[in-house]
Amino acid sequence: MTAYGNTADNVRTVAIGSDHGGFEAKELLKVYLKSIGYQVHDVGTYGKESVDYPDFAVKVARKVASGSCDRGIMIDGAGIGSSMVCNKVRGIRAALCYDIKTITNSREHNNANVLTLGGPLHAPDEICEMARVWLATRFAGGRHLVRINKMMAVEKNRVDHTEETGSHGSERID
Repeated sequence: MTAYGNTADNVRTVAIGSDHGGFEAKELLKVYLKSIGYQVHDVGTYGKESVDYPDFAVKVARKVASGSCDRGIMIDGAGIGSSMVCNKVRGIRAALCYDIKTITNSREHNNANVLTLGGPLHAPDEICEMARVWLATRFAGGRHLVRINKMMAVEKNRVDHTEETGSHGSERID
């Protein structure tokens, strides 16, 4: 890492958010990310009082979708709900990850731009390492780019019949 984080992909700014269940992990991760050179934009929550994760997940996703942040990290109790919310925002490819293998896959193969985590499910050092690896991992492109383009076409409602039925061109109803 340089003074500006992952310069290979020009990742410099990270939106970070949490609900009350991920608050402690977010606060720890914020300090860590700043220490390794990332600019961090905290969208809340700012305390341990009970809040609704969708309010903060959508803020993280919108920061990334608008281009004001290069990537986003959202932490709640399990990461599941936040991933669902983030993926409702056009242009977002949020990935719920739980170990280094899924972290790497989400970036190399799926070009994820938002990471969701279950804060209480990981030790503090694990959360920092997962975020570091996720932010540093580059998208592999190649055959994966075709798949990302298909994924984004679904979002834009531009899927034709051949894409809906798969590469074999026939529909199967079970």
